[in-house]
Amino acid sequence: MGNLILRVERKWKKEDYTIGNLYINDVFFSNILEDTVRGLRQDMTPEEIQKIKVYGETAIPSGKYEVCITMSSRFRCPLPLLVNVPGYEGVRIHAGNTARDTHGCLLPGKNDGVGRVSNSRATMAALQKRMEDTIARGGKVFIEIKD
Repeated sequence: MGNLILRVERKWKKEDYTIGNLYINDVFFSNILEDTVRGLRQDMTPEEIQKIKVYGETAIPSGKYEVCITMSSRFRCPLPLLVNVPGYEGVRIHAGNTARDTHGCLLPGKNDGVGRVSNSRATMAALQKRMEDTIARGGKVFIEIKD
């Protein structure tokens, strides 16, 4: 009953998007596309976060979060949900290709073009299977976001 540890290292912080590397138990898995990093941290108060956050265009605060899989009303299927992200609600890991698809969420895939990831659906399916298998065995899933 081991836990699954995901780590995102934000590498390319651009004006309209952020590309990072996703590791599973310290092994590179894929790239991750997020919104713009604006220096938010998990230890900031909700008030501090709201002063900086641009709704739908700001990457979540760096920090460590538990991940559970719940039904997404938007996507109408079970998807990973990051728990207790300060100043945010409904932060999920899901498929998508550009910053227009992020809205605060994390999109796995292959960074093969400026500001985009490809092969996101297949990457997401493989990632979610790893998470579901861990949870089914009684383990937990955590993600650490590093600036």
